Amino acid sequence: MNKVVKPYKSSKDSKKKQVEEMFDNISSNYDFLNHFLSFGIDNIWRKKTIKVVAEDNPKLILDVATGTGDLAFAAQKTMNPKKIIGLDLSNGMLNIGRTKIEKRKLKDKLEFIQGDSENLPFKDQYFDAVMVSFGVRNFENLNKGISEIFRVLKKNGKIVVLEFSKPKKFPIKQTYFIYSKYFLPLFGSLISKDKSAYHYLPESVEAFPEGPDFLEKLREIGFLNLKLKKLSGGIATIYSGKK
Repeated sequence: MNKVVKPYKSSKDSKKKQVEEMFDNISSNYDFLNHFLSFGIDNIWRKKTIKVVAEDNPKLILDVATGTGDLAFAAQKTMNPKKIIGLDLSNGMLNIGRTKIEKRKLKDKLEFIQGDSENLPFKDQYFDAVMVSFGVRNFENLNKGISEIFRVLKKNGKIVVLEFSKPKKFPIKQTYFIYSKYFLPLFGSLISKDKSAYHYLPESVEAFPEGPDFLEKLREIGFLNLKLKKLSGGIATIYSGKK
């Protein structure tokens, strides 16, 4: 069983509740910190992720753990599907995304709703594709979250997951360790005013069953045609599979 890592160690709340609170707390600075702390590389990773999603030309897409909607907006611009629904625990994050929808006049193309990834409010076999960027490691019950994604996907529908991973080769491994252990928590805490949030990030990455281990979890749920693609020397990985 994988170690359960929570944002606030002194709190007795469930991981799910703590994750919701954490993202509400950092929502106002989240977009800036994402791009600043990744030196803008996160935008390149999302483009690569969307390229995998777009291979099957899906018309109805679910973006789980959408946050402020960065992946959803980029997918809409690149692919122009019929509709993308973004779901997240944090209303703080979603409200920022909803403001973007209004400004960009995309109400007919994008919809953001608050919801639980482990209890998706959609009927069986509803979506052509489900995508998740930097969200699955925040699931309280990873197997249940993946099972729900499987349930709402149509037959031959695709899951695409972008998630942090741990580089294995010198010097990226050593550089990433120093960055995630010291630089990221320091600057993330200073800017976001939430000391726990950016300490939780590297801890959650460390606990996540990455690479072949995550593919095995997808296989156990029933996904086929499984693939992974390492990005930036293994700092992030794109996983994909078919129902």
